[in-house]
Amino acid sequence: MPSGSARRTRLPGRPGRTGAGRRRLWTAFVAAFALPLGMTAVAGAPAQAAALQCSVDYKTSDWGSGFTAELSLTNRGSAAINGWTVTYDYTGNQQLTNGWSGVWSQAGKTVTVKNAAWNGTVAAGAAVSTGAQFTYSGTNAAPTGFAVNGTVCAGAHQPPIAVLTSPKAGSVFTSGDPVPLAATAAAADGATISKVEFYDDTTLLGTDTTSPYTYQATGLKAGSHSVYARAYDSLGASAESPPSGITVVSGPAVVATPAQLGVQQGKTGTFDVSLSTAPSSNVTVTVARSAGNTGLSVTGGASLTFTPSNWSTAQKVTIAADASGSGAATFTVSAPGHGKAEVVVTQLDAAKEYDARFLDLYGKITDPANGYFSPEGIPYHSVETLIVEAPDHGHETTSEAYSYLIWLQAMYGKLTGDWTRFNGAWDTMETYMIPTHADQPTNSAYNASKPATYAPEHDTPNEYPAVLNGSASSGADPIAAELKSAYGTDDVYGMHWIQDVDNVYGYGNTPGKCSAGPTETGPSYINTFQRGPQESVWETVTHPTCDNFSYGGDNGYLDLFTGDASYAKQWKFTNAPDADARAVQAAYWADVWAEEQGKEDEVAETVGKAAKMGDYLRYSMFDKYFKKVGNCVGPTACPAGTGKDSAHYLMSWYYAWGGATDTSAAWSWRIGSSHAHGGYQNPMAAYALSSVADLKPKSATGQQDWAKSLDRQLDFYQWLQSDEGAIAGGATNSWQGRYAQPPAGTPTFYGMYYDEKPVYHDPPSNQWFGFQAWSMERVAEYYHESGDAQAKAVLDKWVDWALSETTVNPDGTYLMPSTLRWSGAPDTWNASSPGDNAGLHVTVADYTNDVGVAGAYARTLTYYAAKSGDAEAKATAEALLDGMWEHYQDDFGIAVPETRADYNRFDDPVYVPNGWTGVMPNGDTVDNDSTFLSIRSFYKDDPNWPKVQAYLDGGAAPVFTYHRFWAQADIALALGAYGDLLE
Repeated sequence: MPSGSARRTRLPGRPGRTGAGRRRLWTAFVAAFALPLGMTAVAGAPAQAAALQCSVDYKTSDWGSGFTAELSLTNRGSAAINGWTVTYDYTGNQQLTNGWSGVWSQAGKTVTVKNAAWNGTVAAGAAVSTGAQFTYSGTNAAPTGFAVNGTVCAGAHQPPIAVLTSPKAGSVFTSGDPVPLAATAAAADGATISKVEFYDDTTLLGTDTTSPYTYQATGLKAGSHSVYARAYDSLGASAESPPSGITVVSGPAVVATPAQLGVQQGKTGTFDVSLSTAPSSNVTVTVARSAGNTGLSVTGGASLTFTPSNWSTAQKVTIAADASGSGAATFTVSAPGHGKAEVVVTQLDAAKEYDARFLDLYGKITDPANGYFSPEGIPYHSVETLIVEAPDHGHETTSEAYSYLIWLQAMYGKLTGDWTRFNGAWDTMETYMIPTHADQPTNSAYNASKPATYAPEHDTPNEYPAVLNGSASSGADPIAAELKSAYGTDDVYGMHWIQDVDNVYGYGNTPGKCSAGPTETGPSYINTFQRGPQESVWETVTHPTCDNFSYGGDNGYLDLFTGDASYAKQWKFTNAPDADARAVQAAYWADVWAEEQGKEDEVAETVGKAAKMGDYLRYSMFDKYFKKVGNCVGPTACPAGTGKDSAHYLMSWYYAWGGATDTSAAWSWRIGSSHAHGGYQNPMAAYALSSVADLKPKSATGQQDWAKSLDRQLDFYQWLQSDEGAIAGGATNSWQGRYAQPPAGTPTFYGMYYDEKPVYHDPPSNQWFGFQAWSMERVAEYYHESGDAQAKAVLDKWVDWALSETTVNPDGTYLMPSTLRWSGAPDTWNASSPGDNAGLHVTVADYTNDVGVAGAYARTLTYYAAKSGDAEAKATAEALLDGMWEHYQDDFGIAVPETRADYNRFDDPVYVPNGWTGVMPNGDTVDNDSTFLSIRSFYKDDPNWPKVQAYLDGGAAPVFTYHRFWAQADIALALGAYGDLLE
């Protein structure tokens, strides 16, 4: 390891390294990490030692020289508190006399009360009270803050809490049977619960005003349902419980959970069986292996009897694995007159605990009742709907999520030998996220010698629309002709970056349709960011990819973004290159793993499609307007590119293409991007496309372009590596997005200018540690597969820095960097003698326990450790995975609470030029008075909206526990990688 960067990683049972002093964590604000063009992470929240959530109400009865104090502790989390200690401070001379319903003590001004033997457990949504008597003189000011087990509790004006106790997530019911709903609820601030409502999505099912709160729901139609409870208190506040995903079937059915199970060699595993409805007489259920691995067998519960009284009580089925062998088997659970259930059981190596964890988490992600997928099988950005980051709604999705799905199914194929799901994931992506010919109908009119008309990028949204400038010449597109020759089509084979899966906005841009409207069902293509680096998600106007002027103003939404003499109805798509590259990366591993199983033919067609996607992904290597790369200043002075001199060979922020909807007046355009971010690079994909026969692009120059890109990307990492080891922002061929003159002394990389925070500034694109983990994971994979010395050198320094900023506590919880701060700049790149970047520095502003980033970070360390043999990297990867597994699991996956102080921006103004008036599909007006919320009024109907409204009204920042698809997949893939390489 390089010297001068002592690690500060702390692992259970190990002494801290040099410089591992206690880190003080400040409770900083949480910024919305609104990442344009495919990035969907949220900025790291302030680190939390545990997932405990609480509030403490404090009441007194005062007689002038003494008083009694009553404390009511409410468990506002989703798990029980087992053992509690409340601490608080007085500011006066209050002195404890005695206490009850707890063990009270006082040291100076600090009061401590521990639970009694009989009240130590506080169920989720429940409360416990304790009291004491004090004497005092002078002023008896109330304490201003309370902590429970070291966690600071919420203050005053807290909404109530509700916890749905029935039905359990994953429950199955028969149509016509009542669904028993039950909830607990507790109020804060001296309020009482006035009622509890029970909902199915947005439909009110029923209400109960007395505890215990219950309701028998009838009439639920066959299909998947998300049910939850909403509690109201006497002060008018309300809050909802976490949802429970259930399934209603059309007739009697056998229920088996989980549907996925991993069993290690020589061991056993179990799944539960019950019935969906009460039978009129005894029912015999049989369980038998119906296909697959013969090394797995039923050793208990092969025949189960259910009666009219015990039909809903789960009975266990035991599956045993022999001492050798691997692979999956399907077990069919059936009964006369009942719909059958199937459980896929995978036999794992005896030592593969992390493979078993992968299958466990995979089962939660793919369980239909948990709500990760649309009816079409499209992964939502998150299970929860109220979430604003780059997607401004949880049931949007991104090309990123599709790419993670493809990789998740590749890992599943590795463990089970079943490659149908990998192929199916690619088919789903191709069907819904790659525009069809009907979506891009006028590509045949594309003129590669004049790819697009120049429009400058501006610094702030209020400087838009940007006026088109035909006098600034564009260069020639050097790959269009060879792509058409290779694939026989003018259409582009790349994913659009964002999709409104449930058509919440109502544009109805479903595949093959243009603005069909709110009544259209299924996924709808949308666009958001288009107005410069300062445009955060809170300042966007979401608009359709196919704008036929049905919505918006007289010119649809076009004149918000570009200024022109007249406007034509048109379509336009934007690609997030990191997502397409991740899909190629996943296809590489599918190819490798299937070949190891002798099943390469089963994935060959899909792998070939990945090669095709990689061929078109080369559009991300070119300057936005195909201008010559290097010292490009002035939109008219910078020369148009010829051949490949417009290629920077890096993975840029996007590429885009569009054209007229009118095929009789056809025209179309294509652009690359001049901005390259360190976090977007993917040398693993470049390696696969340049060196692996099954992934070789068909075009004449695709393979050699990716070979050059691989070298260029590695140089880019080395150039951007700070003195400490972290990777800085990036570079651009178009300063400020308009080929402006950069400040004197700006360092360059192959003639491109160093840009500390490429593309967007609210918040700065270089500050999120997740970019570090994502990007270095790709370098680590490439190093693992190739042994490349340059990749190893970058990783050695980066890992040393990252571990020095990571803390794993004795209880297994962890902290890692969240927000980064940068100073200085790299040396100008000299390929023959690179500088050491002694003037480029990074510091860590705050730390986080974010689970998605932890998954990516653990994967990076896993691949690095597997190749280098670094023991501390291996131990830290294991500690991160164990910490998440032991502390942050719930019924839906792995997640931690997040305080979303950025949600005060729901009222942020959205810039619309004076005099511009338009309408959204739901009737919301778009004009100079618009705000983020005013053009998204649908949010006011979201079950979680009251939490945000209470915050906007002056209450505490809301706390959410989000289950992002990409995060769950990243964790699962980290478990699988660790099991594959290090276990």
